[in-house]
Amino acid sequence: MSRQPILIVGTGAMACLFGARLAPHADVTLLGTWPDGVAALQDGGVCLIEGDGSERAYPVRATSDPAQCADTRYALVLVKSWQTARAARQLAACLVPDGVALTLQNGLGNLEQLQEALGEERAALGVTTVGATLLGPGRVRAGGVGPTYLASYPRLLPLAEMLRQAGFEVKTDEDLESLVWGKLAINAAINPLTALLGIPNGELLARPHALALMAEAAEETAAVAAARGVRMPHAAPGAVAIEVAGRTASNLSSMLQDIQRGAPTEIDAICGAIALEGEYLGVPTPVNRTLWHLVRALALPASRDET
Repeated sequence: MSRQPILIVGTGAMACLFGARLAPHADVTLLGTWPDGVAALQDGGVCLIEGDGSERAYPVRATSDPAQCADTRYALVLVKSWQTARAARQLAACLVPDGVALTLQNGLGNLEQLQEALGEERAALGVTTVGATLLGPGRVRAGGVGPTYLASYPRLLPLAEMLRQAGFEVKTDEDLESLVWGKLAINAAINPLTALLGIPNGELLARPHALALMAEAAEETAAVAAARGVRMPHAAPGAVAIEVAGRTASNLSSMLQDIQRGAPTEIDAICGAIALEGEYLGVPTPVNRTLWHLVRALALPASRDET
């Protein structure tokens, strides 16, 4: 059976993780604009460090030129949310008419930006619960393991099968908006606080004031979702966020990783999006709004081109 080509847009932690897992089963190309990341992948592939400390290099193609990705049929979008508009423009130039780009990104608004550039038929939404930490260009440590949820969209079936062959737990769910908001509540509760305090996820649990803020951020998110008519996947999102922080105790959140390497964060697509949607719907979101501004004060603006 011939190996299916797949394009991954991005060269960060999640892009490298998915690239490494898929490489034994598909012809993987990573498209990014981070020069060090692209160069490292071209020279040595993805170096993946597993949870037990073992490591292995997986050969992949890497480029910063969308023209080298012509006739792409299947694409995974794994850039930061502030890079989605550029990724959408790149994909518009290389995705075939009956192709599909699947976003597994954090935050709100990514699907809409892809649909604007590609059309609704060529953009699809997914939610993943796996995690990864970028240790350096082309070097990634596998993090939390969990399901990846997709809609039962015919164009996604071959891509879903590729992910299963690569070892990902793929599940079908027709209410992905619910899962997006459920993940958003967890991200809003954990990511900004770990970034501001400079601590791994689990250390939040030892700080009563942090726990209170986590619960409030998650509950505000649920209130905004309810005002939008979205059913949350869990009745107690604050408790779920605390459980996730405990289960991923040693993990460094993606937002903390961004702060540590001097990169822009996804705070606008997480707490910022919650605050603005809450304002539009008349739902108060004081904790999310404060976290949004605090992280913006701490982080670089979203102007650097690193994927």
